[in-house]
Amino acid sequence: MAYRRELAVVLLIVLLLTGVWLLVSRIESANDGAQTQFVQDAVRNAALTCYAVEGAYPEDLEYLRAHYGLAYDESRYYVNYDAFASNLVPEITVIEVGASR
Repeated sequence: MAYRRELAVVLLIVLLLTGVWLLVSRIESANDGAQTQFVQDAVRNAALTCYAVEGAYPEDLEYLRAHYGLAYDESRYYVNYDAFASNLVPEITVIEVGASR
């Protein structure tokens, strides 16, 4: 009888730990997506600020870094900034490096 009780307790602990692990994984996944969106919003806001101040969108990210304080973890995010013309909103794509999505 004691053996069954110990087995039930062990199974309950395993189930609880599995549930906690699944919950943490889901939260981390949602957080990664939010951080990627945050980087994209930061680049877009810097470009829009530049346009509002100077009347033209910058040609590249280096200009935003040097003049508008844009900063993000370059080892974690790849940012594609495609400025077609100085009067058109640039296309901005942010990809998390090493992301399996």
